[in-house]
Amino acid sequence: MTEGLVWSTLLLVFIFLGWLGWQEYQKVEAYKTWAAHFERSKYDIYAVLGQSGDTLIWGKPTRKEPVDLMSCSLSEIQAVQLCVDDQSVDWQQPPTKGRKIFIELIRRSQQEPLQVPFTDIAIATDWTKYLQKAIASPETEPS
Repeated sequence: MTEGLVWSTLLLVFIFLGWLGWQEYQKVEAYKTWAAHFERSKYDIYAVLGQSGDTLIWGKPTRKEPVDLMSCSLSEIQAVQLCVDDQSVDWQQPPTKGRKIFIELIRRSQQEPLQVPFTDIAIATDWTKYLQKAIASPETEPS
């Protein structure tokens, strides 16, 4: 009887994990469709981000399509900061660990800075470098 309870519990755990995997797979497939028309894009569990021309668009991934989309023009951005655990860090020498990682987009207007969340410091650092170059030379298309 004990063995039956253990195996039944394990079976339920595996079914639940399979269901979670299917949910994440659907999010990734929805992201692929959404990101097809962007020049540069990223996906993680916190946010999707896409860049097309002078426009950045980001939002929360879902199984159907990204929601809570926000956008910003690169010409509106005055500075880009890499933040780890609510502290601005040097993107040329980023820390190796952190719980809360985001890029802060400081706009030329006096509005609140925009935050784009990331799960990985290396990817956030790459995007920070890319955006730094893009806002430094707005007349040329960044590569």
